Amino acid sequence: MDLSVIIVNYKSADLLLDCIHSIIQETAAIAYEIIVVDNNSGDNSREIITRTYPQVRWLQLDNNAGFARANNAGMRIAEGGIILLLNPDTIVLDHALDKCVQRFRASAHAACGVQLLNPDGTPQISGNFFMRGGLNHLLPLPYWGGFLRGLGYALKTKVPNVKQAQAEQEVDWINGAFLMVKQSTIAQAGLMDEDFFLYAEETEWCSRIKRRGTLAIYGDLKVTHLQGETANATFETSGKGYYDLYSRKGLQLMVSNHLRVRKQFGSGWFLVLLLNYSLAVPVFFIASFFDNLFNGRSPFAYWHRAGQLAANVWRTWMLAPVIIRNKPHFYKML
Repeated sequence: MDLSVIIVNYKSADLLLDCIHSIIQETAAIAYEIIVVDNNSGDNSREIITRTYPQVRWLQLDNNAGFARANNAGMRIAEGGIILLLNPDTIVLDHALDKCVQRFRASAHAACGVQLLNPDGTPQISGNFFMRGGLNHLLPLPYWGGFLRGLGYALKTKVPNVKQAQAEQEVDWINGAFLMVKQSTIAQAGLMDEDFFLYAEETEWCSRIKRRGTLAIYGDLKVTHLQGETANATFETSGKGYYDLYSRKGLQLMVSNHLRVRKQFGSGWFLVLLLNYSLAVPVFFIASFFDNLFNGRSPFAYWHRAGQLAANVWRTWMLAPVIIRNKPHFYKML
């Protein structure tokens, strides 16, 4: 078995059907298996998928265990020499798996990804670079993040991500929508950290994988990624990317990012990050007041959202002692 494709499902049967169809249609040169790990969807996903694709190995979990735990369950039963973690909201293009496995197997890389595309064919961020202390997590903050971004440009700070990858480009961590790893690497680096429920777990995992070898994006291999579709279904939100800091999804994102910083960079950087988030709350209230006032809008137009940000930051502070102790804890913010 060359490749084990592991797809975590949570109430995404329609997306999953299209994803599996694209794998089968575009993969012919390698021996592979498809393992679907279901996070207790509680619907007819299993019936729909296994009826259409009986060759799929279905692993049913009895609770919504999140991304890391579900992928680990799949990796524990995988038979392929190479593992691919693949989102259900992806479409494989132009024999990408055939080409990726053959190239990756012949390389010295510990992990690899491909160029992700938006539905309209434009490039999507696929690979990233670590910033000291995880300071890139400050960029989505309203007003304060924009100020820090401008400061970073002025200081000519290295951009922390790769939107359009070269034919082969080394990176520090790879988008979890398509993350291919050798079994030999997993044996050394370990599985994903099961403290994470959703978000940032692949970043932390890649930090451990990187100690065992290089990570690369193959920019000439393409996969379409309908970014955020499965997470939006879980959290009942409609935002894309990582700029929603105000909803339940935003709370999960905030906690997971702070957790990752604690694990990778230590408690000092965790506190620096959290203090910046705290500072961003009054900045949001004050800056939005004058911004809206000067632009002819109600000066209080964004205060409800600022209050939601404050609530999420407060809940993260409540978890700070647990995160700093760094003892096993499942950070599921639902």
